[in-house]
Amino acid sequence: MDLAAEADLDLVEVSPGAKPPVCRVMDFGKFLYQRSKKDKEARKAQTRIDLKEIRLRPKTNEHHRGFKVKNAKRWLEEGKKVKVTIRFRGREMDYPEIALEDLREIAEELSDIGTIEQMPKMEGRVMMLVMGPLVK
Repeated sequence: MDLAAEADLDLVEVSPGAKPPVCRVMDFGKFLYQRSKKDKEARKAQTRIDLKEIRLRPKTNEHHRGFKVKNAKRWLEEGKKVKVTIRFRGREMDYPEIALEDLREIAEELSDIGTIEQMPKMEGRVMMLVMGPLVK
């Protein structure tokens, strides 16, 4: 403590559990500032991938589905992931092959700019497919 006071710095306990406890003489404010700068740089270097979703029904017509697929294509080109969900209502649950065929057609349309990351699977009343952009 005398050394820290002499140098006009702070005495920081680095490892309190050690026998004897390990301490360091440093400027604590400067240390915190440098650590926050390093954390900020690390966050800046991180890539964040957004997940966009298009929702359909088994009875969605071709024209309406075309609009949704066009949006999905745009999102994939921007580097975002796309989740395609088909929600079933009532007796539509008896024919999951209709939704499976729709998802296959959508995946086929988007195959030139995206890859399937999660194959079509059923979760409750929803069948979903996740596609990601092609890696360049």
